[in-house]
Amino acid sequence: MRILLSLLLGCMATAKETRFTFERGLMGTQFAITCHGSDESVAKAAADLAFQRAEEINSIASDYIAGSELLRLSEKTGTPVKVSPILFDLLTKSHDFARRTAGRFDPTLGPLTRLWRETRRVGRLPSAEALASARAACGWNLLELDQSLQTVTLRSSGMRLDLGGIAKGYAADAMFDVMKSKGFPATCIAAGGDLRLGDPPPGKSGWTVGIKTLDKGKTSGQVELANCAVSTSGDLQQAVEIDGVRYAHIIDPKTGLGLTRHLAVTIIAPNATTSDALATAACVAGADHAETMAKACGATEVRVATDP
Repeated sequence: MRILLSLLLGCMATAKETRFTFERGLMGTQFAITCHGSDESVAKAAADLAFQRAEEINSIASDYIAGSELLRLSEKTGTPVKVSPILFDLLTKSHDFARRTAGRFDPTLGPLTRLWRETRRVGRLPSAEALASARAACGWNLLELDQSLQTVTLRSSGMRLDLGGIAKGYAADAMFDVMKSKGFPATCIAAGGDLRLGDPPPGKSGWTVGIKTLDKGKTSGQVELANCAVSTSGDLQQAVEIDGVRYAHIIDPKTGLGLTRHLAVTIIAPNATTSDALATAACVAGADHAETMAKACGATEVRVATDP
């Protein structure tokens, strides 16, 4: 789970514009829609449609839901498979981020993700043989997309896709698009540690966002933002200690294990799909390279918190 960004909603609503908030558990975390409008019933109807859109994405792209389209695709290697427009779009964007980040973001790390979940459960590192086998089944260059036929081919046996590093951001963008189309441009979508921000609240220049640091109880300050997205990733919320080493939930493609660097990276970008993917990639890149890499891939601002 991403480090939760704190959204400070202390603005005063005007007589004509009221703030409405709707929440729902989704994708293993809590999603919230905060919007400004004059009619709560209309706002709720729009929010219901936005949540419905996110649930549709989750049912397609989850690697937790048995029978999801993503898992069905992962069962078919070596042959082109025609997939839904949503999954093809997600995989196209994922493949592009993998290429641009030199594999620091990689949607094919499913075998390593599954192995790491078991490692965290039992509190023991995988054997060298199990790790080597999982690593051999990964590699974004083994994912082939045919734009004309809308087909996906997994080129190696044992491949398994994992879109956990981009799906929440993608869903947040889709939810925001629904809210905006229904007449609520002043909307914030909070999806765990991903925020998709629209027009500022009434009478404000932006949404006030507190950026989390390595200290759970502190922020590194507040920023006023609008019409962009913010994502933070790191090891604050999900980590396990094994033999005196602290491993994060973010997989390092080079080792096949969780990252051991204690850091948090916050990405500000034009949309949440971008900020979500780049937050993961920037953690893998490390403190020295996170900013250069992320800005080259579309981030507008990068903040890195690490141990002295």
